[in-house]
Amino acid sequence: MSTPEHAPQNRLGRGMLYIAWIIVLGLLTYAAGLWEQKQINPNATPLSNHHQGRVDVILHQNRWGHYVTSGLINQSEVLFLLDTGASEVSIPESIAHSLGLEKGPPLRRITANGEITVYATQIDQLSIGDIKLNNVSASINPHSDDHVILLGMSVLKRVDFSQTGKQLTLRQMPDSY
Repeated sequence: MSTPEHAPQNRLGRGMLYIAWIIVLGLLTYAAGLWEQKQINPNATPLSNHHQGRVDVILHQNRWGHYVTSGLINQSEVLFLLDTGASEVSIPESIAHSLGLEKGPPLRRITANGEITVYATQIDQLSIGDIKLNNVSASINPHSDDHVILLGMSVLKRVDFSQTGKQLTLRQMPDSY
């Protein structure tokens, strides 16, 4: 049984216990967020290998079977989703605006959701791991509110790519910079 002179110590001990639980719950929430992010983008820092002048970047499928990777457009960090069905790199308008990309002439594109108008643009440099490509054709899509950029054939035709199991290798040959 506590006596009146021990009451402040009991309150202090109980307060410390509450603080400890809050810290533990905060750390668990943070760890769960990191785990979820890794499920979406297992390629936050893509692995690059160099051999005889070529660069290989190895990507892993996310839990839904897609290849999502971090990369750079004109030195700004972005998130790519590889899409072999897209003719070019397709950038949501909000992302294009934050990257400072200019809208060029309108283009008609047929998507899974029908025909849309997009705007031509040019990317000075696009990077995935140590693969760097200059002067990449792209389009700005005002109909997309996604936070990912579709990495289409305007990039993929400039690298060799092959899939083995749940791993995709992008290979840049020395003459394709």
